Amino acid sequence: MGFAAGVFASFTPFIGFHFVICFAIAYIMGGNMIAAALGTWVGNPITFPFIWFYTYKFGNLLLHGHEGALSMREVSGQLLHLSFGNLVDLLKPMTLGGFMAGVPMAIISYFIIRRLVFVYQRSRLAIIARRTEKRVLDKVLHRGESHGE
Repeated sequence: MGFAAGVFASFTPFIGFHFVICFAIAYIMGGNMIAAALGTWVGNPITFPFIWFYTYKFGNLLLHGHEGALSMREVSGQLLHLSFGNLVDLLKPMTLGGFMAGVPMAIISYFIIRRLVFVYQRSRLAIIARRTEKRVLDKVLHRGESHGE
């Protein structure tokens, strides 16, 4: 749940607040805070321009019926350099688009990570069971040797 919260936060345009957002969501949902922080790595310097561009386009499509006129370079540049007054016009579609894209991506990541954790835990338990079985057998065999059997 925590990882999914981090993935969702990565799709919001609120740079610098992704940890705060993911921790709040993880807390409310009962998710792990460390996993939430790890989930924010979905948003990184390589993926952010794509996330920002497509959430802008998607949000504009939902709000205005068209994709908006900005290119990927313009969206990234304006998001990082606009004044607060002008930034609101960019943040509205990006927030809506980020929410609409972030929810399905969080759901997908939840099931992927859940499955990976399950497989890891199952294999870890099998290793522990084998070690325990070996220790018990070693004790039984060594006890038999010490009594002259």
